Amino acid sequence: MSNAIFEVPIAENEPVLQYTPGSPERAVLKAEIRKMKKQKVDIPMVIGGKEVRTKNIVPIHAPHDLKTVLGQFHKGDAKHVKQAIDAALAAKPSWESMHWHDRASIFLKAADLLAGPYRAKMNAATMLGQSKNVFQAEIDCVCELADFFRFNVQYMTEIYSQQPESAPMTWNRLEYRALEGFVFALTPFNFTSIAGNLPSAPAIMGNTVVWKAAQSQIYSAAVIMEVFQKAGLPDGVINLVFVSGPTAGDVIFNHPDFAGIHFTGSTGVFQTIWKTIGTNIQKYRSYPRIVGETGGKDFVVMHPSADVQEVVTALARGAFEFQGQKCSAASRAYIPKSKWRDVKKGLVDDLKSFKMGSPEDFTNFINAVIDEGAFDKITAYIADAKKAKGVKVVAGGKYSKTTGYFIEPTVLLVEDPKYVTMCEEIFGPVLTVYLYEDDTFEELLDLVDTTSPYALTGAVFSKDRDAIHMANEKLRHAAGNYYINDKPTGAVVGQQPFGGARASGTNDKAGSVLNLYRWVSPRTIKENFNPPTDYRYPFMKAK
Repeated sequence: MSNAIFEVPIAENEPVLQYTPGSPERAVLKAEIRKMKKQKVDIPMVIGGKEVRTKNIVPIHAPHDLKTVLGQFHKGDAKHVKQAIDAALAAKPSWESMHWHDRASIFLKAADLLAGPYRAKMNAATMLGQSKNVFQAEIDCVCELADFFRFNVQYMTEIYSQQPESAPMTWNRLEYRALEGFVFALTPFNFTSIAGNLPSAPAIMGNTVVWKAAQSQIYSAAVIMEVFQKAGLPDGVINLVFVSGPTAGDVIFNHPDFAGIHFTGSTGVFQTIWKTIGTNIQKYRSYPRIVGETGGKDFVVMHPSADVQEVVTALARGAFEFQGQKCSAASRAYIPKSKWRDVKKGLVDDLKSFKMGSPEDFTNFINAVIDEGAFDKITAYIADAKKAKGVKVVAGGKYSKTTGYFIEPTVLLVEDPKYVTMCEEIFGPVLTVYLYEDDTFEELLDLVDTTSPYALTGAVFSKDRDAIHMANEKLRHAAGNYYINDKPTGAVVGQQPFGGARASGTNDKAGSVLNLYRWVSPRTIKENFNPPTDYRYPFMKAK
């Protein structure tokens, strides 16, 4: 029996290894990549702690090498979603009543497993399955995911410590119950860390979860599940299913015990989900929590006072790391006309120096986009731009899916600030630039604020403090993650809580205590040590 008030280890960000030539971590990772390519894994669903296989087997290909089969997964159907819900509900009573420090220890162990014995395996799975270069994989699937586990444990204890005041002869308490029912985690392909955080954040707070991973991320999702199990997560707390979105939705959004959704994906899908939940609201035991991050059309604004090389580097990295497949990626840039010649030269020179190919070659900066659907969508924008009036291809513009889904980093220059690629999320390596007159900076900020329905990330570069102040005020609602003299990507857990508003989501800030509050249902408890024995109040006396 525990009778102490425990303090968890202070959360610190996991150090990023550099994988330089000759380093031990580089050698270990290369060996793990070779090993995993030979294995051809068979990936089952995990429901109630049991492996579930079906006759519907789907191969997994490396996006950068279509002839390479990494393995296969077992695709499920509606009955597997029902089984996952039943398993989650069955596991709920014991999980939510478990001592908080026992739940904490499981996820702290998961973080240490990731940073230790699973580091190479998780990196290799993300590199091979999602075509991420080694640095993009390391900061995502190891460091950020470990940070999510550790910081969420710390945030959990902060929430539990928030207690009300008590008047004389009473004791007021707040307990933070898990939601009544199960949580649905619907995760994207582009960040392994998000795929791990969306089911685990609600679970840390005592909820049980049905997790549907994106089909193009199943290869690394299986490793996350392996880490959960190795860390001692009880059966049924997180149930991993491989089904289509509509199949999952038809079952989950009609279930009376549906308690909430933790989502990252497209705005269109999220809005459809929200509408479905609203239509079905009378079916549910409680009002479901709807938490989602849905995308962005993220800007970089350069003031005439800004340093050219700083802007060039921010655009080269912010727009093209992981092939622009980040909801935070820089996808529209506003450059003063007086600076464009120098910015253009620096950006074109950088793009010429990019190497593109397999992430197995650590010298490659650019790799493949995730799948054929993404390839076709992105290249359609480029093809249309090549034919459009008032649009110039400044760099890149070529693509091929002969060996893998490769698209050159592409820079477009447009005359119309409302051209389609300035407004719509492309989710690929395409940056669109608009030039403005140097003396119209204030008017430009209004344009930036109103061009896109999204409000996720954005950056302003300036050496002029008055200009920075003006941008801060005018762009107050244009980005949930706002950067001054830095690229708009790379939010770190515990440092820059992530999320945006408008069409970018509910802004519940993954990587902060704000997100965890969404997964609890507080109960106020008042205990009276001296209950009254007479209904009469003093004011009722005659004299």
